Amino acid sequence: MIDSEDVKETTTELFEHSLSQSKEEYYTLRLYVSGTTLQSVTALQNIKKICEEHLQGRYELEVIDIYQQTESVIAENIVAVPTLIKKLPLPLQKMIGNLSNTEKVLLGLNLVPKKNIIGEERNEGFSEPS
Repeated sequence: MIDSEDVKETTTELFEHSLSQSKEEYYTLRLYVSGTTLQSVTALQNIKKICEEHLQGRYELEVIDIYQQTESVIAENIVAVPTLIKKLPLPLQKMIGNLSNTEKVLLGLNLVPKKNIIGEERNEGFSEPS
């Protein structure tokens, strides 16, 4: 019979190993914008700030203006802008909008464990019992 404590330790070890690897991975990001619209400029500012705070020295950010490179839009199946695509590390992830919700962007980049964000959202507005 399998001891549940052994399973928990193994799962915890795997999770910690995964987190330590994510801190070493190099990120390849591509941001599709539409000229210098407010949404596009805001998205660019937001992703630069997030990258400098969380991925300093470990990312490449390519900015593509859909008006200048229309073939890229078709190839990447871009349906709205601004769109951020995380090419590496896998899995590929697409995020649409001005990227102002930092927590969701971090989750999309796999920089914050999902359960931490969900737990924080659930506990908002509630206080600890006295």
